[in-house]
Amino acid sequence: MFTNITLRTILKSSSAILRESCGPVSASPRHCCSALLSGPKVSRVSGSFVSPPLVRQYARTSKKKDPGPQSQLSDLPPTMLKKDYAAVPLAQTTDGIVKRLLSLELANHTEKLRLKTEQLISKVQRDENDRTSVEVQVAILTARIRNLQEHMLKHHKDKANKRRMLMAIDRRKKLLKNLRLVRYDTFEKVCEQLGITYTFPPEYYRRATRRWVAKKAFCLKVYQEVQKMKLKKKAAAAAAAAAQTEAKSQ
Repeated sequence: MFTNITLRTILKSSSAILRESCGPVSASPRHCCSALLSGPKVSRVSGSFVSPPLVRQYARTSKKKDPGPQSQLSDLPPTMLKKDYAAVPLAQTTDGIVKRLLSLELANHTEKLRLKTEQLISKVQRDENDRTSVEVQVAILTARIRNLQEHMLKHHKDKANKRRMLMAIDRRKKLLKNLRLVRYDTFEKVCEQLGITYTFPPEYYRRATRRWVAKKAFCLKVYQEVQKMKLKKKAAAAAAAAAQTEAKSQ
């Protein structure tokens, strides 16, 4: 019973506040709504006010998307012809529509990647017909690795392509290692032309298991204790020698 009475009094007071803020009852509902939306107005009743309406963020600023790293295919101009039509002289003299169909503007990703691979091969190959040298294999693997790296940035859960990328990286490391041992000048040229940073592999690698870490810590502790005992023995021997010299001098 008490709760019903309190609810009625709250409703009556809120309706009175709305009437006072909107003006007389004869005012149009449009005028009343504009008065409410114009902002908070203090009512005539002391200690009471009309709360401002909720503002929805319709004009929220859009978040700028991160463009990410630049693709290796971004430097290819769209007017360049595809690999299969670059050596055809008739493709250079056709009209604009056919030329657009034969250019990279309407080409897919595979055709662009083939053209990029040919560009990298032309930088390091020994002659025009060279297709099997170590330098050409490194160039092909470099284009494939960079393509898979860009793919993994967008699809980081693609385990199959991640495995292919790691296998290609290991293969390129072996080729560069052998090339560095056989012809160092060619190795430097290939790394410079393709933009590869060669890092030396570690001399020794062992998987750090829990047992191996505990054994290593124990061995280090034993070594430190042995060194302390040796220092104590040396100090005792020096003290004994000093005592003997003093006894002889007396």
